Amino acid sequence: MSSDISVIVPVYNEEQTLAAFYACLSKVIDSQAETFEVIFVNDGSKDQTESMLRQLRQHDQRVKLVHFSRNFGHQMAITAGINLAQGRACIVIDGDLQDPPEAIPDMLQLWRSGFDVVYGVRKERHGEDSFKLLTASLFYKILSKLARIEIPQNVGDFRLLDRKVIDALKSIPERNRFVRGLVSWVGYKQTYLPYERNARHAGETKYPFWKMLKFAIDGITSF
Repeated sequence: MSSDISVIVPVYNEEQTLAAFYACLSKVIDSQAETFEVIFVNDGSKDQTESMLRQLRQHDQRVKLVHFSRNFGHQMAITAGINLAQGRACIVIDGDLQDPPEAIPDMLQLWRSGFDVVYGVRKERHGEDSFKLLTASLFYKILSKLARIEIPQNVGDFRLLDRKVIDALKSIPERNRFVRGLVSWVGYKQTYLPYERNARHAGETKYPFWKMLKFAIDGITSF
């Protein structure tokens, strides 16, 4: 039996945050009328993330697992989750608690009112230094000059996608995928939800400078 909503959670070396994230997410989705599946995509973790996910699966049948053979990157982890999602809509959220599961009910309400895409806009970005904020702003300014579509600023991959958007993304053959750009490109009725981005619950960022640079190059060359 398929679920109403698919929650896609890419994770990489999140043993310190996984239990807290799952507890928070469970509390949120238990309060909603829709049925849920939670797809964790383990992007080649080297810590205890995989074994912890298998324990969650034994405890909660809503949990589904994908384990990559190595680290393929955040965008490919999101893509794998989108390809497997069975719900009438999906929500993409990282497992480090920087993007709050508590915002999911508001996203669902906007979806119920007729929007096909609801993307989270970061009105505050706690725990991020001035260099990261500056380079992120510069990246979006360059991208907006080069791209023929409008890609919102201060937006990550935290978003809700309707089934029609999911199917459109699945039909696109790009290999170096810039998911937030592709979502803007496919169109449909889109809106935003402001939220405060938290500092990491625990552990270290999975995006050091060289990964941020590669991500920026992929995003610019993709568009």
